[in-house]
Amino acid sequence: MRLLVPALLASAFATPAVAQDGAPPAEQAEVANEARARLSIGGGAAWIPDYEGSDDSRWTPLPAANGTVAGMSFTVLGNRASLDVIPDVADKDWNLQLGPVAVINLNRTNRDAIADPRVRALGEVDTAVEVGGYAGIAKTGILHDYDTLSASLSYRHDVTKIHRSGIFTPSVTYTTPLSTKALVSLFATAEIVEDRYARTYFGVTPTGSVLSGLPAFTPEGGQKDITFGGMFTHSLTGNLTKGLALVAGGTYKKLIGDFADSPLVAIAGSRHQWTGGAGLALTF
Repeated sequence: MRLLVPALLASAFATPAVAQDGAPPAEQAEVANEARARLSIGGGAAWIPDYEGSDDSRWTPLPAANGTVAGMSFTVLGNRASLDVIPDVADKDWNLQLGPVAVINLNRTNRDAIADPRVRALGEVDTAVEVGGYAGIAKTGILHDYDTLSASLSYRHDVTKIHRSGIFTPSVTYTTPLSTKALVSLFATAEIVEDRYARTYFGVTPTGSVLSGLPAFTPEGGQKDITFGGMFTHSLTGNLTKGLALVAGGTYKKLIGDFADSPLVAIAGSRHQWTGGAGLALTF
């Protein structure tokens, strides 16, 4: 499971603002206070490509957890974990975000999960652990009092010496509650990777060419993709800060440059990547 899948549902576990649905001030204040300290746990399933660039897809489980204490929040979504060490300040339009991030890169780590025999013949790539940090800024009150627009930039580097390179990820997200029970989020993101990452996951060595029948290919690093996505959360009990909620969403990613030209994509797969997922989240 790649970073893309956790990104799909990340906003579902973000601390929601007081919803604009005509709720009385007392209820709005209760929702805001509950959002400052809470725990959410959830799980579901995601429909993802067999490998990054594949035109075959499969279902995979998607665990999730999020907590907020004193305004600081941690998030674990699928193969990604992050911590925001700067507490959000209540009734403040601008909030800064800063903290560590870690990703377990599972791309092509299980040959049995890949349908295309040519890509299976290239062999498995060992699991990489990528660790780094991110910084961002969020503005509340864009179109109304309760929506939020945020932008962030993260960098993480392989610490397990699998691809021995780094990944930059800029992203922008817009989130708005529709009521105290419903939340919608839209986002756009991209990944810029270094040369060794490109060669590890999108290259074909001369030996690999003989084994797979795919032509040899040595890609260079750069912008790998651009992704657009959205999600919807609806509380089944309680409201967005307490109770059981249904979460669903999807993303579209387009691989570009050398990554789209890789034989794993151009011949064996597709530059157009779709993911979808749904699950339940319980907030205390």
